[in-house]
Formats: sequence, C-alpha cells, structure tokens
Amino acid sequence: MKLSTAVLLVWILIFSVPVYATDIPSRIEINYAVTTDIGEGEINEVMEIKHMDDGSHSYSINSEAQATGIFKLLEPNSITRHSEGMITENGLRPSRAYEKRGKKEPSVALFDWANHTITVNHQKHKAQEKLPEGTLDRLSLSYNFMFTPLPERHVERYVTNGHGLVLSRYTITKETLNTPLGKMKTIVLTRQENKNSKLKRIVWLAQNNHMLPVRIVSIEENGREIEKIVTGINISYKADY
Repeated sequence: MKLSTAVLLVWILIFSVPVYATDIPSRIEINYAVTTDIGEGEINEVMEIKHMDDGSHSYSINSEAQATGIFKLLEPNSITRHSEGMITENGLRPSRAYEKRGKKEPSVALFDWANHTITVNHQKHKAQEKLPEGTLDRLSLSYNFMFTPLPERHVERYVTNGHGLVLSRYTITKETLNTPLGKMKTIVLTRQENKNSKLKRIVWLAQNNHMLPVRIVSIEENGREIEKIVTGINISYKADY
C-alpha cells in the first residue's frame, strides 16, 4: 500500500466517526439561581449520558425547581421536568418527556419516531399529532446544541410545550455574559414571537463549556417573568462501561 493511500485511509477512519463521541461527558450537573417577578428560587439540573456497547449514547435530564426564602411560603411545591432519549449526530432525540408541578398530574409527551407520531397527555386530555423530524421538548432544547452545530443566523425546531407542538424560530447572536462563575463567551438564542405575543424566551449557551445553557430569560404563558443564571457546573467524563 502506498503511503498516500495509507494516509487517506487513516483520515477516512478518523473523520467517519462523529467528533462529539470522543469527548462526550457522562454526567453534567448545573445549579441555577432563579429570579421571578414574585420571588426567588433555585434549580438543579442533572444530565446523565450512557455509553452503549454498540457505540450509541442515551441521555436523561432531570430538572427540579423550588422556591427559596419567603417565596417558599407562597410556592412550597417543586416543579420537576424530565427528558430522556438518544443522542444522534443531529442532536438529541427524545423518547419521553414530562413536567410535574407539585401534586398535579404530570404533562407527558411520548415520541414515537418509528411511526412519526407524538402523544401528549395534559390535564387528563390525550392528543396525538404528526411528529416532525428534529422535534424536542423544552428541556432537551436547552442541551441539544452540545451535540450538533448551530447555523450562523437562525435555527428552527418544533418543540412540545406539554400539550401540543409549536414551531419555534430563534435568531442567533453572540455575547460575553457576566455570571457568578465569571465572564463567559456565549451564543444567544432569541425566540421570535408573534407581534402581539407577550411571551419571551432567550437562552445563553456557553461556547467554551459544551454549549451548556448558562442563562435563560422567559415570560411564560401564565405571565410570570423568570430569569435563571448559572451558579455552579460539575462535569464528569468517567465512562460507565
């Protein structure tokens, strides 16, 4: 075999393997301080990644938000969110996601990629819709771009909000963000809203830290204004196989 042919073969073998597979973490824990228009709180999020024998990767994300201080007297119940599925070269591919507020029944979304359908259960109402390629839940959207590159100017994704699907379009900018952990270079995703909409969602992703979500500002459907800012990040690369 000629040297040039050997070099070409090695190049093909190296670059035929997804780049993200070589430095993918096994566990990520992020803590946030939360400020709302009626009080303060904290959020703990844990993403766990399993490295399968066949080379694939599955993920699960758990998020728990709870009020602190005097606000806890008004909002004693926590909000839990969960997303699980597989990691692909195009990003996260959820199979199941849910949101539970206190003692209320959870809103659940089931992703059937084989049959291209999504089933949502919200307040005892069950509905099924066509599942567009690349659909995410709100929690997986924040972590999706760890595993797939962002376009330069804007990105579109269908996102389930727990009771249906919404096509979300985000513009992409850059910003140096001041955080309790220091300054961070970030990519900023700003959701484009309808002209008369009062909703808002902006996500800051850390460029030099796996594109992790380090700040999120939103106005929710109930009118509540929420800001969460990172206060701690712990990343483990220990393999579990």
